[in-house]
Amino acid sequence: MPRYFFNVHDGHSSLDQEGIDLPSPDVARVMAIRLAGEIFRDEAERMLLGPAWRLAVLDEAGKSVFSVDVHLSTRLDGQ
Repeated sequence: MPRYFFNVHDGHSSLDQEGIDLPSPDVARVMAIRLAGEIFRDEAERMLLGPAWRLAVLDEAGKSVFSVDVHLSTRLDGQ
């Protein structure tokens, strides 16, 4: 079973050193979306540290499989 690594980049990089064995890239995508949701819920304050946030999923060879990218902006004009 292939191993996937889930790395968070939010002004700091949190690299997944262990990874997780999953049956397919599709399952890794679903897990990435769920993990992103958990991080948003539990660590929303950290999202304020910078304008961009990324969860990158890599395969065993270090090749990008999928990413969740969030760009935060502040609208001061009330729109």
